[in-house]
Amino acid sequence: MVNTKKALFMSLAAIVIISGCSSKGPKDPVSSGAASTTETSSSATTPATQKKVTLKFITQSSPLAPADPNEKLVFQRMEAKTNTHIEWKNYTGDTFAEKRNLAIASGEFPDAIFDAGYSDNDLLKLAKDGTIVPLEDLIEKHMPNFKKVLEQAPQYKAMITAPDGHIYSFPWIEELGSGKEAIQAVDDLPWINVEWLNKLGLKMPTTTEELKQVLIAFKTKDPNGNGKPDEIPLSYIGKPGGEDLAFLFGSFGLGENFDHTVVSDEGKVLFTASDNGYKDGIKYLNDLFKNGLLDIEASTQDWNTYLAKGKDNRYGLYFTWDKGNITGMNDKYDIMPALTGPSGLKNVTRTNGIGLDRGRMVITNANKNLEATAVWADQLYDPLQSVQNNWGTYGDKSQQNIFELDEAKGMLKHLPLDGTAPVELRQKTSVSGPLAILDSYYGTVTTKPDDAAWRLDILKKFMVPDMKAKNNYPKVFFSAEDSKELTKIETDLFAYVMRMRSEWIANGKVDAQWAGYLKELDRLGLQDWLKIKQAGYDANTK
Repeated sequence: MVNTKKALFMSLAAIVIISGCSSKGPKDPVSSGAASTTETSSSATTPATQKKVTLKFITQSSPLAPADPNEKLVFQRMEAKTNTHIEWKNYTGDTFAEKRNLAIASGEFPDAIFDAGYSDNDLLKLAKDGTIVPLEDLIEKHMPNFKKVLEQAPQYKAMITAPDGHIYSFPWIEELGSGKEAIQAVDDLPWINVEWLNKLGLKMPTTTEELKQVLIAFKTKDPNGNGKPDEIPLSYIGKPGGEDLAFLFGSFGLGENFDHTVVSDEGKVLFTASDNGYKDGIKYLNDLFKNGLLDIEASTQDWNTYLAKGKDNRYGLYFTWDKGNITGMNDKYDIMPALTGPSGLKNVTRTNGIGLDRGRMVITNANKNLEATAVWADQLYDPLQSVQNNWGTYGDKSQQNIFELDEAKGMLKHLPLDGTAPVELRQKTSVSGPLAILDSYYGTVTTKPDDAAWRLDILKKFMVPDMKAKNNYPKVFFSAEDSKELTKIETDLFAYVMRMRSEWIANGKVDAQWAGYLKELDRLGLQDWLKIKQAGYDANTK
C-alpha cells in the first residue's frame, strides 16, 4: 500500500499526463526528476490517446531475478505509464544468445529484443538483412526523453550512429566520473588480505618482489590459523574481465587490457600482448606459479567457484571490480596500489572501458506498433526511470530496496546495502536494457551509489597517480566490412594470446617461444588488425 501523500502525488501526476500539460506542472515520481524532467512531446503517444497495446519481446536476466520480468516493479510501473503490455520470453545469460539467434534464424521475430547483447557486427548484419529497423525517425518524433539526452551529451549521438548514417539500436549509457577518473578507468582491481598481512607482521607490498615474498608467507605461515594449508596466495579468473590479473602487467611495460589495446601518448594504437614488457610479466607470473603461489584452478574456474572460495576468505590476493561482491564490505581486504617492477616502472594501465553499450535494444521488422514501442522505450530514458533500470527501484514491499524516493525533490536516494552484495541486489530488481545516466543527474535525480562513490575515491587516490597514458581507445563504430574483419581476426588472435599466456605461466617457455609467437600473431592478422584499429582511432579523434 502507498501512503496517502504518495497516492495524492501520483494522482496529480496522472492528471498532468492526461491533460497533456508541460513539465511546469506537478512531477510524476515514477518517471520524472525535478529540474531534469523532460517535457512530454505533443507528438508522443500517451495512455490518454493510446489503446492498450501488447508487444512481444525476447530478453535475458539474472537467475536471481523473477523468471517473468513483469513481476519486477519497474516494469509494472512502465506498463501503467505507457499503457503497453510486454509479453516476455526471458532466458538466463547462459542460454540467451542461442535462443535469440534461433528466433532470428527461424524467422519468428519478436517485436523487439531487450538487453539484446548485440555487437556492432551483429547490428550491421541485421540491418543489412532488414531484420532490424532504423530508429532515428522514431527518436525524432516519439522519444523526447532520449532526444534530450542526445542534446545534453551530443557525443553519444555520433557513437550510436552507424557508418551508413542510421541508428539501429537503443544504447545503455552510464557516466560516473570522466577521463582518468572515470569509474571504468581500471577494471580488475587488486584486493589484498590485510588481516593476514597484519597477523604475519608484513607491510603492504610496493614492488613485484615484495609481493612475491608476501605471497610466500601467505602460503607457508598459516595466516588463517586453522592449521591447514588451504590458503590460496593469489587467485584470478584466467580470461579477459574484471577478475583477471591483467593489473600486474603494468609493472613491466604497457600493461594489459581486456582487448589487448592501448594508445600511446602520440596516438599510436599498440597491441599489449606483443610488447616485451608483456613477456617479462609472463616470466614473473611463471615464477609465482613455480612457487605454488597461483590458484591452480585459475585457468578453468568460473564465477561461482571464484566467489565460493572468496566467501570462505581463502584468498591472499585476488582481483575484481568491487570486493563487496566477493569477500564483502569489511576490513579484511584492502586495495593494493600499483607495484614497482624490476626496471623501476610503476604503471596502472587504463582500460578502454566507457559507459556505453550500443546494442541494448533493437526493434525488428515484424513490429506493427512502432510508435507505441518507441513511446515505451522512451520511458527508459526518463532520468528517474534510467536510474531504476540501472540499479533497482524503491517501494518494493517484498524485498530489500536500492532506493528511497524523496517525493518533495523528485529524487531517488540510495539506501545502505547493509552488507548485501550490490551486484546480487541489483540483479534482482534492475532491468538493464536501454538507459542513460549523465553526470549531471547526481545530486538532482539521484545520489551516487555508495559503492560507486567509494570506488571513485579509490581510483583517484591509488590508481590515477600512477596512470601513465594520456589516451585510451574510444568506442569506435566501425563499418560492416571493418567490423567483420576485426571479428574474424580477433576470434583466433585473442584465443591464441590467452592460450599461450596460460601455457607460459605454467611451463615457463616464453623466452624460447617468443619469436615464433610473434610470427604467429602476424599470421593470424595482427598487422591488419592494427591498421583497422588505427584508422578507427584517427577518424574518431579528428
